[in-house]
Amino acid sequence: MMLCENNQIVEGQSYDIAVIGAGAVGMSVAYGLTKLGQTVCVVDEGDIGFRASRGNFGLIWVQGKGARHRAYGRWTLKAASQWPDLAAELLNQTGVDVGLSNPGGFTICLDEQELQARVELLDAMRDLVGEQFEYQVLSPAQTQERLPAVGSEIAGSVFCPLDGHVSPLMLLRALFKAHTTAGGAWMVGQAVSAIEPQLSGGYLIRAGDRSVGARKIVLAAGLGNRALAAPLGLEVPIRPVRGQILITERMAPFLHYPTLHVRQTSDGTVQIGDSKEEVGLDDQTTLIQLSRIAQRASHCFPCLAGVNVVRSWGALRVMSQDGYPIYSESLLHSGAYVVTCHSGITLAPLHAGPIADWIASEVATGGLSDFSLSRFHVQTH
Repeated sequence: MMLCENNQIVEGQSYDIAVIGAGAVGMSVAYGLTKLGQTVCVVDEGDIGFRASRGNFGLIWVQGKGARHRAYGRWTLKAASQWPDLAAELLNQTGVDVGLSNPGGFTICLDEQELQARVELLDAMRDLVGEQFEYQVLSPAQTQERLPAVGSEIAGSVFCPLDGHVSPLMLLRALFKAHTTAGGAWMVGQAVSAIEPQLSGGYLIRAGDRSVGARKIVLAAGLGNRALAAPLGLEVPIRPVRGQILITERMAPFLHYPTLHVRQTSDGTVQIGDSKEEVGLDDQTTLIQLSRIAQRASHCFPCLAGVNVVRSWGALRVMSQDGYPIYSESLLHSGAYVVTCHSGITLAPLHAGPIADWIASEVATGGLSDFSLSRFHVQTH
């Protein structure tokens, strides 16, 4: 493969696979494909794009995912179980510690109605997925035994030993380094303007004044997938859902487990998030939501009252019509794949594993049909 020293593409070079999108989903797939010996180029528009991978909460979260969809619950369980292997593999190959911690996770409930709704959700998930999905319902006193800093006025909590968290930024760094170290290339800085199927097979991807050829393409561009996929006969029903996040100044360690709304990072800062807003492509923050988020966090952990907030931002989740991942190949254009989900951190081991295997081999592993576009009856035939 002809590469520049920094692994940028050489004009006119062709690859086995081009992955469009360098977020957690795209880089996980790209890394998995390079491990399989494929020549891979990652194409990304750069910082002009929406960045779900830099604005997410970093949770590896099982509880609640799949409460109404057996395949998704089992897919999530499988991903969480493979995270220790992925973290160790990336550390060995790149020297980058992604900050994996998987002690289990808590959902703290402020009133009885909220607690009951949570228990009903997890009961439904266990009924669908089976006994391998574990959780415990804890009283306020039992919660405080595990989380000494928790507030005294909570209704209780739910603990799942399968949950954990990781540093999203260190994960991206490790995936990118592993991809490039293995010979993977990249083309970054301009949005993809066209994907042109070639008469001789394969695709030409144009981005500004540059282009790259590939035998196959993987659309992993988050919210950009909808527009990119349509000319290839793939109608991808996704929408943005905004989440707002607060970051505090560094604090002495007080929270050794991730919770659904509050987690303390390895550097001592506290990440707080608790919003799901249908506001289109608006990724700004709002005072009303940030105030509500801060109030809930202080109710759960009174030690946060008066702590300085040093950063805040809004980010857009990539949400499918039914909330579950989409893995599909175009029926009109062989070798054109779409990979999208709103759980790119949790599902990273599977995107680097079975999904990469499927794209490279063109043989779908068991269960992938549950996540194809055919469930929406919208793929063009």
